[in-house]
Amino acid sequence: MKYKFLLFAFLCSAVISKAQVLTAEDSLSAGLIARDQVTVLSGYGEAYYSNDLKRKTSEASLKRIVLFIGHKFSNNISLFTEIEVEDGITAGDGTSKGSVGMEQAFLKFNVTPNNYFVAGLFIPRIGIINENHLPPTFNGVERPWVEQLIIPSTWREIGIGFYGSTKNIPGLNYSVGVTNGMNSANFSTGTGIANGIQSGSKTTGRGIGINASLLYYFNNFRAQVSGYMAGSTGAEKRVADSLGLESGPLANPVMLGEANIQYHKKGITVKALATGIKISNAADINSAYANNAASMLYGTYIEGGYDLLYKKHKGEKSLTIFSRYEHLNTSAKIPKNGIQDPANRMHFILAGITYKPVRGVAIKMDYTHKITGDPNLALIVTPYPQLVPYFKSSGFVNLGVAYNF
Repeated sequence: MKYKFLLFAFLCSAVISKAQVLTAEDSLSAGLIARDQVTVLSGYGEAYYSNDLKRKTSEASLKRIVLFIGHKFSNNISLFTEIEVEDGITAGDGTSKGSVGMEQAFLKFNVTPNNYFVAGLFIPRIGIINENHLPPTFNGVERPWVEQLIIPSTWREIGIGFYGSTKNIPGLNYSVGVTNGMNSANFSTGTGIANGIQSGSKTTGRGIGINASLLYYFNNFRAQVSGYMAGSTGAEKRVADSLGLESGPLANPVMLGEANIQYHKKGITVKALATGIKISNAADINSAYANNAASMLYGTYIEGGYDLLYKKHKGEKSLTIFSRYEHLNTSAKIPKNGIQDPANRMHFILAGITYKPVRGVAIKMDYTHKITGDPNLALIVTPYPQLVPYFKSSGFVNLGVAYNF
């Protein structure tokens, strides 16, 4: 019995270590809160300043403030909610660019300490940033562009999911989930599928989404593959029929796949991700909505960093220098009734530093160089002189502060 208890304690500590307990939300999720009927508070936020060297303009914004409120009802049931305010002001003078929304709101039902169901508005395990999006945990003032323009961030939907791990293969975790579908009326070549996610806001149509992932921890590596398939007809059958669109749970399907790997050891970090999206009925979607949806999108990035203070502070305080290269195309393939825009073929080259004086606080600076193809003049609606000048190559100096608790 003694050895079984020691083995259980070791496995629990391994799980907690892998999960990176950083906040009260993490503690609630990892089962580290002993008493029942306990409410916990947590949160994160970030602000930035960006200087566009080519256009000679700048922008500053309170990017997001998120407040987490969780409640442990019992050892088996907990509540997780996050409310998010983006870009400072959301109402008042009529010129607000901000928004308020629920980032998550779900109940967690534990089957065992490492196997559980979630039900409500939750974030599927897709990509690196989607689940692990606390701003001090990633380098760069902005989240990676591939995980904004190809994999939407932060992607949440209403549904049910199951998360588990295997006993036979230590370190192997998996997840499966079923959620509401997408709304292809809001797809575009510039933003991909990002505006087609419904985020729990009066979702429309009969479509469903199915997601699954495999996550494996081994030595100093974290490797993951995930997939997603969803119907994208965000309208009732009579409307879909009038638009010439299929209707049903997986009608006009969107298929996404991604794989990523991370390495962490003694202050060295390396991350790589590749993802692709296929929209097989993009031509029908374009016929219905004239939104120039692409039939294929893809993106990839690789990042390396080194913590100059690791030997002395072991991560309690850090000064990380990093660089990242990203390549993506939100209109890699266009159906015959669409218009190709080479400006959607983008490269990003970043270099910068992330300083963390204490855990949970980050001061960031980076230089970002963006390179694109030539814009398609057939897509320009506003002619010269109102037309904003377009630069195929441009540089940005970005400064940011971020926190989580």
